[in-house]
Parts: sequence; structure tokens; C-alpha cells
Amino acid sequence: MNLKEKNRQPEPLAVEQLAWRCDPAWCDFETTHDLADLENVLGQARALEAIRFGVGIRRDGFNLFVLGPPGMGKRTIVRQVLAEQAHGESTPDDWCYVHNFQQPYKPRAIRLKAGRGRAFQSDIKELVEDLRAAIPAALESDEFGQRLEEIKHDFEQQHNESLERVSQSAEQQGIRLIRTPGGFALAPLRDGEVIDPEEFEKLSEDEQKQVQEKVSALQEELQKILRRVPEWRKETVDKIKQLKREAAQFAIGHSIAQVKQKYADVPEVAEYLNVVESDVVEHADAFLPAEDSPLKMLGLGDGDGAPLRDYEVNLLVDNGDTQGAPVVYEDFPNYHTLIGRVDHRSQMGSLVTDFTLIKAGALHRANGGYLILEMVKVLKQPYAWEALKRVLSARQIKIESLGEALSLVGTVSLEPELIPLDVKVVLIGDRLLYYLLHAYDAEFPELFKVAADFEEEIPRNEENCRQYAQLVATLVRREELKPFDRTAVARVLEHGARLADDSERLSTHLHSLCDVLREADFWAGDAAAVSAEHVQRAIEQRVYRSDRVRTRIQEEIERGTILIDTEGRQVGQVNGLSVMELGGFRFGRPSRITANVRLGKGEVVDIEREVELGGALHSKGVLILGSFLASRYSREQPLSLAASLVFEQSYGPVDGDSASTAETCALLSALAETPLMQNFAVTGSINQHGQVQAIGGVNEKIEGFFDVCRRHGLTGEQGVLIPAANVKHLMLRQDVVAAVERGEFRVVPLHTIDDALTLLTGTPAGEPDEKGVYPAGTVNARVMERLDHFARLRRQYAESLQKGGPPHE
Repeated sequence: MNLKEKNRQPEPLAVEQLAWRCDPAWCDFETTHDLADLENVLGQARALEAIRFGVGIRRDGFNLFVLGPPGMGKRTIVRQVLAEQAHGESTPDDWCYVHNFQQPYKPRAIRLKAGRGRAFQSDIKELVEDLRAAIPAALESDEFGQRLEEIKHDFEQQHNESLERVSQSAEQQGIRLIRTPGGFALAPLRDGEVIDPEEFEKLSEDEQKQVQEKVSALQEELQKILRRVPEWRKETVDKIKQLKREAAQFAIGHSIAQVKQKYADVPEVAEYLNVVESDVVEHADAFLPAEDSPLKMLGLGDGDGAPLRDYEVNLLVDNGDTQGAPVVYEDFPNYHTLIGRVDHRSQMGSLVTDFTLIKAGALHRANGGYLILEMVKVLKQPYAWEALKRVLSARQIKIESLGEALSLVGTVSLEPELIPLDVKVVLIGDRLLYYLLHAYDAEFPELFKVAADFEEEIPRNEENCRQYAQLVATLVRREELKPFDRTAVARVLEHGARLADDSERLSTHLHSLCDVLREADFWAGDAAAVSAEHVQRAIEQRVYRSDRVRTRIQEEIERGTILIDTEGRQVGQVNGLSVMELGGFRFGRPSRITANVRLGKGEVVDIEREVELGGALHSKGVLILGSFLASRYSREQPLSLAASLVFEQSYGPVDGDSASTAETCALLSALAETPLMQNFAVTGSINQHGQVQAIGGVNEKIEGFFDVCRRHGLTGEQGVLIPAANVKHLMLRQDVVAAVERGEFRVVPLHTIDDALTLLTGTPAGEPDEKGVYPAGTVNARVMERLDHFARLRRQYAESLQKGGPPHE
């Protein structure tokens, strides 16, 4: 573009440039019933390749982070890809926890082939049931009872014979051994009868002394016997225990041998069964009712058998019904749902636990397969992210309470044996989370080496349009909706371009697309198929439900509460455009931008920034504006003005640089003292060379000013000036396009700030000659004249200050 072309007044856009319209005749089908389902994921080739690579590579740290905005269908697509991959993989093993008889607080982990864990648990349960029948039967058998009676008889016989010997010895010496409730006593005899104490006192001293010596000797002998009674009792208890062991060993031998044979190929199970066998033999009383304990019946104790719970099997992970590798999605990924937990039960007012109360976490269930987690949910749960990183780094799962991990509790709890971890973790989150974690968490890039970035839009070409139609057909069938005819599909394609804010692209935001399809099906009512008018009504109703605030703003502009002019001319005043977003609904809002200039030191004051309502990007735009002003008009002399810019009636934060073109026009208008047409609104950012750059939300901005003009009355002179770079993004509402087609509204592209000045002032902006002089009467010439005037005033003011006199012109 040469300088002369720059000076021409820009031409409005043609109607076909304002929006892309999909011709239903392009569709070679009548309804979506005629279309096959879309087999591939639309527009996500890069992300799918990354996912398949991350799933396929089996190296440490190659976990995945799937990133993209919400509503893209990331979780559904990831599940689908993982399910396809997992189906052809081997099913991981089962995991069980069993009692550790040597160290009860350290339960043992046993690994079994998929499905055998359930069988092992059932076999042990049946074994315990068999033992509960076999052991009591063995201990209640006639043979056991006879041998038990023999041991009891031997104990009593030994005890009685010892006492009988003492008794006979005493009788021979004229002393009798008497049993009393308090024990044993020795008393002298006369004529075969016990002497009472009074008669004993009548005996001579020698006789009394002889009796006492005999009694003392007998008491000593009696004490020896009584001291041996506990030893005999212990020997009897040992004999009974040995008898029970032999009986229990005989009773359980066959049952345990069968289980051992079944699991002979698993050394851990064989070792465990050996320990179980020894413990059962040692604690046979545990299989008897307490009142039937032989020791208790003998008065020799009530037994100390371990509870039968010790012989249970805690099936932690059961993959018996799993086909291929597991794919687990954890919706509530807190610390314990990820790594597991140890529950407690209330027992006599206290909380107790054992290995049967160990519960699996998502990592246990996904071990050998894939675990899908929402990143934001993980980060919301205290210490869940740290726990996940810890187990992925260690490649083993350690179950411990959060209090123990943080050393906040000192109570003794279980320490389950560690379980090796082999899992592929897939995190799903938005881009900001990924970039923040990558920048600030040193462990993150080491553990999640693969990023799958989802595209938000795809090019609008014939192939993609056809696949988009197939996607609509797929969603219609999946949601069980009425078929969409070709006009409805064409309107959905147009809406996809509007969602992408680009006439050359289509949005891949599946949730928004599905919502429109569902609502269009609702508005179709009893119709056989959904048509374009139903889709259009769905779109309009979605807007209507959300645009209360927009309507109120438009009403206040119409009533004159918010000052916006749509006709006439004003110096230093222009209509700017901004975008507001509330609850997911975006709309354009016109704002009056004004500028004032005066003699100064070259400062352009952004009032929004001064009161801390202007954001960093808005402040950047104003600074660029000042730089442009100085570089164009004051290269050889100081910029001798003070200017102020403000968004009138703005009571909230202002950010973005899309108003810098409008602010520049207002400022130059104030400098040139040349009025600007108020029938236009302006949007676009400028660079330091005066070129107008693309901005966001162009459709909403145009529609926002159009709505204001329509309320004031369309004259055919109104319009919006936009960056030429934004023309490809135009997907305007049908009513706006219709108004342009009728000549009631205009959309004009801008390349430079001079384009805007020429159109807004109705006067050529002016191009400098070889000496840098602008043609007389042009806007730029007037700006230069005003700045030269300010410069002279500033020099005169400085000279007067040096002379000590008042300033004069």
C-alpha cells in the first residue's frame, strides 16, 4: 500500500464480508439420519498423537497432562483413547492384605493373578469355616476326652498321692493332716482323736515340744509338696496344650493341605499358609466357644486364642472382572481416595483397627493401568498433589493417615506393607495450570513429560465442514434427539464459526455445541426434524435468558442516562467500544471517550490509570499512543502539551488496548480542534507507527453499537470502524447484516490511524512531503500547527522566567 492509497477514505465492507453463510444446498443429505457417525475426533490430531505417544511409552516420568479450556470434551476423548489402548493390554494382578502374625501392626501384602485374589479370599473363608467345625469336633471327641481325663486324673492322682504320703507319715507320728477352707492344718492325736487346744495345754512341756517338732517337720514336707503343685499344674497345662495341638493338627491337616496344594505356585501364599497352620494349632481355643475351653473347664485359665478375624483375607484390589488394563477416573481426588486409608471401628468406647479395615485408593485400583484426574480438583484437596507426586516418584504406594504423614499424631497405627506402583496418570486441566506448574513446581516437568494440547478451533474447509456435519449427527444420535435437516446443520455450522469468532474457522467446543443441539430439539416440539428456525430460536433464547444487563444498559443509553451520541460532530469526543462478559455471556458496550489538551511538558495523562481503574494493557495502549504522538509530530522539538484521556461514565476497571485507536482520534481531534463524527464508533489498537491492529470481541462490539443506533434510529450514516485485520473474524448477527444490506449501517476497515481521522473528520488526514510538511488544511497539518503554537508558548514562558518577568505571547 503506497502513501496515496493511505490517504484515500476507506470503503465500507460488502455484505458478504460481514459473515459467512453456509448454503444448505452444499449438504448432500436430507437429515442427520443419512450421515454416518464421526469415527475420529474432530480437529485434535496433535492432541491425539500426544496422548497415544504418552500411553505407549513405558518410561518413568512419561505421564500425561491434557490441557485446554473447559468444555472441549477432553475427559471423554481421553477415556475413549485409554479404553481402546487398555483393552488390548494384560489385566494386572490382584492384591490382598493378610495378618502378620509376627508383627501384627505391619500387615503383609500378597500379589495374585487377576481373579485369584477373590478365590483366595473365598478359600481362606471356607478353610476357617471348616476349622470351626473340625477343631471343636476333634476337641470334643471321645478319644480327646479320654486322654484329657487321663491327664486330669494324672494331675489329681499325683497331687493326692503326695498329700496321702504326708497324711500317712503324720498318722504314724500321732499327727493328723486336716483340710480346711483356708488350706491344710496339722493337729496332734490321742487315742485316734484330735486333741483340742485346752487338752494340748495340759500336756507336759516335753510332750508339747515333741509334738511341735513333729508338726514342724511335717509342715516343711507339706510345703515342699505345695510348692511343687504349680509345677505339676504347668506340666498338666502343657500336656493339655500339646494334646490340643496334636488334635488340631490332625483335624486341620487335610483342609490346609488342599489349600496349600492349590496355591503351591505362589510362594507368598505357601509361606502364609504355613504360618496360619502353626497359629491355628497354637490357638485352637479360638475356634471354640469360650465356655467350652478345656483350660477354663479345668480351672486352669480361659485361653488366649487370637480372634478369627486374623485369618481373614482383605481383598484390596480385585481385577477378576477387569478386561485388559483398568481405566480409573477419580472424581474426588483427596489424600485418602488417592493412596488409600486405614479405617477404625468403635469398640468399648475406643477406636481400634486391624488389617481388614485397610481400604484401597484410586492408585491401587488403577495399578497396572491408567488413572485420570482433574488437575484443579487435585490442587483443591490438601496434600493430595504432594501425595501423588510422592508415590509417582517412589513407584510404590504407602498407606498412612495424613496425621501420620505430617507427624501430627503419635498413636500407634498400622504400617501396611508397600505395594509396587505401575500406573500411567493422566491429568486434565486448563493451560494456565499447566504453565504455572511447569514454571513453579520443579517436580512437575519430571513426572509429566507429555503434554496433549487440545485445539479450540479448526480451519473451515470443505472436509472439516463435512466432518462437522458428521459430528452433529453423532451427537444427535448419542443424545437421542430428533434428526437435524440440512438447513439446521448449515445453521449449526454458522454458529460454530461464531463461537470461534472467526469466519474462516469452526469451534470445537463440544459442550456449547451440544447445548445448542439439545435446545433446538426442545424448540422443535412435535416436528419430525429440527430445522434452521429451531436452531436460530435456540440461539436467540440463550441470549435472551442472559442479556438482562445488556438490555438495561441499552435502555439507559436510550433514556440519556448514559451519554452516547449517534449523530452530529464533537471536538475531542469519540465513541469507543468494549466487551463485557457476565456469566459466560459476552456483549459489546459503547463508551464515550473524551480528550482535553493544553500547554504542558508532553504528558498524556490516563485518568483511568491515575485512579487505579485502568489495567496494565490499557495503560500500555496509552503509553504507545504518547510515543506515536511524539514520534510523528515532535521529532525535532519537545512535545509541549498536557493531555488527559478518560472513559466517561466508567465506574469499574478498564483494561485492554482496543480503545487506543479511539483515544488517539479523540486526542488528535482536540489538538486539531476538528470535530469528529459521532455516528461512528471506533475499535482497534495502534502501534508506535500508527498502524491499526486487530482486537478481540469484534462481533460483540459492532453489535453493541448497532443496537444503540437502532434504538436511536438508523440513519444510514452510522457504522463501526474496525481494524482491517479483523475482517476475517466477522460473524455478525443476521439483523446487523440485513441492516447493512439495506444501507442502514456500515462496517469500515482501518489500516492506519489516518484512515480513521479521514473518515471521522471528513477531512483528509494528510501525508507529509519530503520535508515532513503536511498539506495545509489537513488534520495532521492542524495538529502540527497547534503543537508548534504550544512549543512557542513554552519557549516564551521559559524565557520570561529567566528574565524574571511574566510570560507573554
